[in-house]
Amino acid sequence: MGIVIMNNSVSVDGFIADEHDDVGPLHDWYWNGDTPITDVGDEGYDHSGAGTGFKVSRASAAYVGPIWASIGTIVMGRNLFDLVNGWEGRPPAGDHVVVVSHRPKPDGWHPEASYHFVDSVTEAIAKARELAGERTVAVNAGDVGGQILAAGLVDEVAMDVVPVVFGSGKRYFGSIGGQHLLEDPHEVIQGDRVLHLRFKVRR
Repeated sequence: MGIVIMNNSVSVDGFIADEHDDVGPLHDWYWNGDTPITDVGDEGYDHSGAGTGFKVSRASAAYVGPIWASIGTIVMGRNLFDLVNGWEGRPPAGDHVVVVSHRPKPDGWHPEASYHFVDSVTEAIAKARELAGERTVAVNAGDVGGQILAAGLVDEVAMDVVPVVFGSGKRYFGSIGGQHLLEDPHEVIQGDRVLHLRFKVRR
């Protein structure tokens, strides 16, 4: 069975977006290099207007590429699903998405896409593992990610730290309570305007 990894771009003071869900410069590093993350077309996620898809620094591509290639299922909350409209049924990595929500999938929304709506974080990880098989389950940070970590269901935490201070906003770990220890980072990769950190969760 694959690992469960919680991942997101984050400001140096721990925020994944401001109060209005604006990510500001947190994702700029996805388009500031000349090396594609994947071999497949990802123009649908291009915010640069150039239609070229994700292009990052060589160091970031060497780090992110293998992680994305290993992903079988993404777990996200309903807020993010609504913000990006579920990436129009085409997740940036993996073949399946599990959405934690008390509301069902919108009627008629991309029936061909492997998107599954569940009520709880424990059900989400069970379904995501079933769908992913031996591949990685990637959990988006935020309130849902924090709940999954608090439930002891996250194996690793990966942070793409961007040199910006937000001051306030949506926290990487959501409203998680209590203390949760991580091991020393086993990967520390400096990209262009981003520092990639990866920690195992201490059991």
